Amino acid sequence: MTLPVPERVPRHIAIIMDGNGRWAKARGLPRAEGHRQGTENLRRIIRACVEFGVEILTIYAFSTENWRRPPLEVRLLMTILETVIDRELRELNENGVQIRHIGRLDQIAPALQKKIQYACDFTKNNHRLILNVAFNYGGRDEIVQAVKRIVREGIPVEQINEDLLNRYMYTGDLPDPDLIIRTSGELRISNFLIWQGAYAEYYVTPTYWPDFNKDELHKALEEYNHRKRRFGKTDEQLSEDEFK
Repeated sequence: MTLPVPERVPRHIAIIMDGNGRWAKARGLPRAEGHRQGTENLRRIIRACVEFGVEILTIYAFSTENWRRPPLEVRLLMTILETVIDRELRELNENGVQIRHIGRLDQIAPALQKKIQYACDFTKNNHRLILNVAFNYGGRDEIVQAVKRIVREGIPVEQINEDLLNRYMYTGDLPDPDLIIRTSGELRISNFLIWQGAYAEYYVTPTYWPDFNKDELHKALEEYNHRKRRFGKTDEQLSEDEFK
């Protein structure tokens, strides 16, 4: 079914894809099946974002804290990412999707590291949709790594400000997310884009990620259209800006 494109479409959407395990449990299925269905759903959401005109999609695929999960589940998540690259890369490339990895590559097996890097290189000239895959990613760790790079490069303390620090983030050449969506109903950000999300609009839905379809994404966009983004200004100032 064709859905109307909302009047204001966020340029950059980020998604905390939560609820795979609970989706599976509710159906009497193993957690592995929840992760597989969540992966299948990602394909649908990427297509919907392209259709709605979203320019950048950032997905939270594996956090630095997820290493604490049972080893079998961690291995499964690694295998799923590898399978997705093998199976989906060509179609993503043909659809103009540019894949970027944000996070750390250390701890990830060398063979998977090579596949991630290959996928990024293979699609680097695409511009229809930028897909940031946050894998082995943590918001606090991102800030720590940015500070370390600044120190290593010997940048004087007097030159360090928000603009400089922003350039050293994984998304330094991209606009901050306009809308951050979390599925499954949890009311926390889980160490995701804590620098970039300072002024993002948040949308939380009780829908588990495998069931978060195109209709659910459209609901999030409609809600976004009812938000007034002030960035610290008053309503009066915003009204004045409209006439400048």
